[in-house]
Amino acid sequence: MEQRNRLFFYCQKDGITEKFLERLIHEAREHGFEPVPHHEEANIIVSVGGDGTFLQAVRQSRFRQNALYSGINTTKNSSLYCDFDLHSFDDFLHTILNEEMEVRKFPVITTKVNDSTPFYCLNELTIRSTIVKTIVINVYIDNKYFETFRGDGLVVATPTGSTGYNKSANGAVVDPLLPSFQVSEIDSLNNNDYRTLGSSFILSKNRHLRLEVIEQGNDHPIVSFDNEAFPIRKINNIEVYMEDLVVKTIKLKNNTYWDRVRRMFL
Repeated sequence: MEQRNRLFFYCQKDGITEKFLERLIHEAREHGFEPVPHHEEANIIVSVGGDGTFLQAVRQSRFRQNALYSGINTTKNSSLYCDFDLHSFDDFLHTILNEEMEVRKFPVITTKVNDSTPFYCLNELTIRSTIVKTIVINVYIDNKYFETFRGDGLVVATPTGSTGYNKSANGAVVDPLLPSFQVSEIDSLNNNDYRTLGSSFILSKNRHLRLEVIEQGNDHPIVSFDNEAFPIRKINNIEVYMEDLVVKTIKLKNNTYWDRVRRMFL
């Protein structure tokens, strides 16, 4: 088994976090780990911050399949992706050194805008209107027409992303052991001309989703991947599907996904 001792720390560049980072690097070296300056050299990528920082670390390192990810939470907020905090960093190092770690695999969705290069999302894809006017989208499942949506936008979420924007749009919270993705409406308009399902729906990993934007004075919507918005001048269609891509994270024992959900919401 490959020895996992090369750590890359990802954090936002601010004085407080960088001070924490100095301490973490010092402790890692004392335990025989090798902090490296570039994520390509690492076999463990550690985010230092909150869930937003974790999402950025995964995206900036291009969803590495040959590396493990872990999050060190420096905020007072509950975290879905960060198993460890500054007080338990020694436990993190001890877990790796003694090969006691458990690896959690989070499914990822693949997206293509206008048939372009794929983007990957660990949380969700959103498409929203940028003006005070509804957006109209034809929804296709496995290349078969399903419905025409009219409203503020749509959220397509992974199981872990189901606790974020998707949940605020009244979507269901989904177990990440179920490889699937969920489509939720943002303030849909239902009348005699437009009729949608009116609730979120969940598609299996093997399904293919296609969203076609209908130009009706709203041909410049905003599309975001996880917590990053992308300025795409003209969006004609978006494809969403799942491959075998996963994000492998180091987890504490006896800290399941549902333990985290309970701490965050109950």
